[in-house]
Amino acid sequence: MKRLNQRKIAFIFLFFIGIVGTGCEKYLDQKSDQKLVVPTNGSDFQALLDNLTYMIGSPSSGEISSDDYYLTGSDYGLMAYDNYRRMHVWEKDNLFAPNEPENDWQYTYTTIYYANTVLNGLAAGNLTSAAHNNVKGQAYYYRGNAMLQAAQVWTMAYRDATAHQEMGLPIKLNTNFNEQSKRSTLAETYAQIIADLKKAVQLLPIVPVSKYRASKPAAYGVLARTYLVMGDYDKAYLYADSCLQLYDRLIDYNSLNIADAYPIQVNNAEVIHYKSLRSRDPIAVNYAKINPEVYASYETNDLRKQAFFRLNTDNSFRFKGSYRGGSAQFSGIATNEILLIRAESAVRTDRITLGLADLNRLMANRYRKINGVSTYIPVALTSPADLLANVLAERRKELLMRGLRWMDIKRLNVAGAGISLSRTINGTVYTLPANDLRFALPIPELVISLSGMEQNRR
Repeated sequence: MKRLNQRKIAFIFLFFIGIVGTGCEKYLDQKSDQKLVVPTNGSDFQALLDNLTYMIGSPSSGEISSDDYYLTGSDYGLMAYDNYRRMHVWEKDNLFAPNEPENDWQYTYTTIYYANTVLNGLAAGNLTSAAHNNVKGQAYYYRGNAMLQAAQVWTMAYRDATAHQEMGLPIKLNTNFNEQSKRSTLAETYAQIIADLKKAVQLLPIVPVSKYRASKPAAYGVLARTYLVMGDYDKAYLYADSCLQLYDRLIDYNSLNIADAYPIQVNNAEVIHYKSLRSRDPIAVNYAKINPEVYASYETNDLRKQAFFRLNTDNSFRFKGSYRGGSAQFSGIATNEILLIRAESAVRTDRITLGLADLNRLMANRYRKINGVSTYIPVALTSPADLLANVLAERRKELLMRGLRWMDIKRLNVAGAGISLSRTINGTVYTLPANDLRFALPIPELVISLSGMEQNRR
């Protein structure tokens, strides 16, 4: 894809940490000294959104904090940055160290800054062609998606009864450095996410030129994820269904060479929009060992057991099932996740037959076939509680290492799941009880000191 040249891209490349007011003058001075070119037309704005460094990366802090994996004591000690060690064991502060090259907060708000640059520029130019609407839709999509992913890391789980009192995120809708940052409520944060994604739906094409670009099915998919997090299962079902009405391809895992180092190709048939977790030591394949209980939950004829995992020399397992087709972890929108959102939402809204159909369709594409006959035995549960447990179990197995587990723990605990986490490192036991305040990671201390925003409770 075409990108802006380095001179133009530097217009936006800065250490943007979501603050304005105190401390911003040095960034303004640096920008003016560089005499940079400002993007002004549709192709420039598209090129800006095609900057893969920022637009397709996702925060990895939630996955680092989750229980998809564990670290040995020796690997824990080998990591490059102490803040990763602190994040792994749920310390209350200093999880985003100043000496870390780049952190998730900076990346997230730089993505939002890029999107705002495009939206502000398009508005100033009064551009209304279909191509420009597509670019505008992408910008809304990236901003809304970035805000949703940030909310999973830095806010507590969404509860409708308390969302108007809980702290949300600073909402940035322009590129004005002099606008003082302040935290919105959680309700306001989610309202902005939904507003952006609904605008994106109206503007985006059904079929993008590349899976690296946003599309209408992708926006529907992120809306489905948003409403799932909020516990609004009717709307989660609606938007998951809207997505699948436009794109619903699945991979038959029998077609994969499951013995390959990475058997699932990048941008495969299930991928709707490509994104990836930013590489961090704790979740790197040479460090992260798969939770043994998760590995043991796959049946013998479940092809995911071989497609997703590789045996290490110490008899632990590493993950190899990324939809990125390599060692880094996929975090985008894919039909398997959306199918599971629709299945879960169907069961939770008394549409048992529909939920069963979605679950069985997905699983039929995951089990071994012998002489052309699937070894999968379709689920025939009629109890909503039993079927929901089955769907959630398959969601855990299907969406492993996708950056979704932290989100799931938080939302399921709101519903009373009581999921507590525990790690043992060199004989020391660390715990994170269900609904603990540490489920909202601390905002980087530098951001708090420069902006004056309120820190998360801890």
